[in-house]
Amino acid sequence: MGKNEDSDKIVINVGGIRHETYRSTLKTLPGTRLSWLTEPDAFSNFDYDPKTDEFFFDRHPQVFAYVLNYYRTGKLHCPADVCGPLYEEELAFWGIDETDVEACCWMNYRQHRDAEEALDSFEAPEPTEEEEDGDLKRLCLQEDGRKLGWWKRLQPKVWALFEDPYSSKAARVMYPLPTCI
Repeated sequence: MGKNEDSDKIVINVGGIRHETYRSTLKTLPGTRLSWLTEPDAFSNFDYDPKTDEFFFDRHPQVFAYVLNYYRTGKLHCPADVCGPLYEEELAFWGIDETDVEACCWMNYRQHRDAEEALDSFEAPEPTEEEEDGDLKRLCLQEDGRKLGWWKRLQPKVWALFEDPYSSKAARVMYPLPTCI
């Protein structure tokens, strides 16, 4: 093996796991953190150890294997045993656009966001000016102390039944399921 071939290789230590690849591989995605390792001043801009001739990153080593594979193959897959927010954070660190995740892994990757959005829908809405009289409404009384009519008490529940599929178990039954075309 000639000296020229050795200088074309680069060693990257991520979380204690050493990865060796070609500089040309890292140049396949310009503008990303790994592509910057191929620049002449990379030794001074990153954690470089001249004794071991490697760059060190204290990041998730399992996720990095998927990142490096993306440089090699052009296909970005998502590990099934890594939570979405962690993977999203790692992609951002390495400078990779999350929309590059392959279609076969997209649902797995997006699952955490869908769960967050569903949980957000369960949070209580901010009170409006109309709801400042919350104690009176809770007691089913009007401002003058009279009891509210049956419709005034039932109306918000009926509306929620048809407008918000997460408002109750009955609403979940009533809400039509999405159909595939």
